[in-house]
Amino acid sequence: MGERMKIDGGCHCGAITYVAAIDPERVAICHCTDCQTLTSGAFRIVGFVAPEDFTLLTGAPTRYVKTAESGSRRAQSFCGTCGTPLWSSAAEGPPDRVSLRIASARQRDALPPRGQFWCRSAQPWVDHIGALPKRDTQ
Repeated sequence: MGERMKIDGGCHCGAITYVAAIDPERVAICHCTDCQTLTSGAFRIVGFVAPEDFTLLTGAPTRYVKTAESGSRRAQSFCGTCGTPLWSSAAEGPPDRVSLRIASARQRDALPPRGQFWCRSAQPWVDHIGALPKRDTQ
């Protein structure tokens, strides 16, 4: 495990906040269909955090348990007020890891993905977005 970076973040409305220590080398893009549906996007960026390196500061997330294609039962934690996805963890027993949703971290710009997984589910156009016309604002 590499050197950990202290981060903080929370949901869009501010009701839920957290702090964590994350290894920037353990940030990746997930292309699974669950992540696509849960984010209403083409992928999700996740960072894997040891449970002892994650602290919920304020609020109480709503949890939804989903059995993934892999068979893993994961509790998806999100803000019940604004709907922001925040993390997932084991559905039963002690958490094995916290799969933090990197977009919820204030330091997200410093946590670029280092890899990708579930690529067989990736949207075919994802590799070509760099060529699309760009604007700085809407």
